[in-house]
Amino acid sequence: LIATDVGRPVGHIVSNLVGYDRLVEDVQGVLDSLIPKEVEVQTRAGSWYLLRMMPYRTLDNVIEGAVITFTDITEIKKAQLALQESESMRRLAVVVRDAHDAITVQDLEGGILAWNPAAQRMYGWSQAEALAMNARDRIPESRREKELTILKRLDCHSVPEPYRTQRLARDGRIVEVSLTTTPLVNEAGKVYAIATTEREVGP
Repeated sequence: LIATDVGRPVGHIVSNLVGYDRLVEDVQGVLDSLIPKEVEVQTRAGSWYLLRMMPYRTLDNVIEGAVITFTDITEIKKAQLALQESESMRRLAVVVRDAHDAITVQDLEGGILAWNPAAQRMYGWSQAEALAMNARDRIPESRREKELTILKRLDCHSVPEPYRTQRLARDGRIVEVSLTTTPLVNEAGKVYAIATTEREVGP
């Protein structure tokens, strides 16, 4: 709201809320039923608010309109998303552990978050060692720039086809692999980590 909105019909006020265009209808519903209503809404800037609509009663117990309040719940929503991501990572960890192919999960900076037993057998690093590494340390220097560029371009709408590449083993060997990358996306539609499936292939 801005100063010039004072005195204007609610329906004439330009909203920057994403996916919510029922303010007039919802306010009218509150006035008709006298039942308060709450809606979680998000702005285009990414902030979240709890929108409350309540009947406005005068001291004479007469309904003269509605009171609309916005409570900032951005931090609460962030905490909820973090918990959901944590639960997703827990379920993913079970799949990663039991898979026959080498599976890794890395954050957007390349820090390794998950490393399954098959990856340990293929490359020689233990889980503890791998979790202290960055994914770039496993890419031969001649391929590093190109492959990091591919990873940076991943988004929720692009899943590259499996491709053949190379990875370094703990003993210095170069391992030929078929690699599949999968972006992990949270409920806000943002990529928060990248999973890779790696299978050793012949020369």
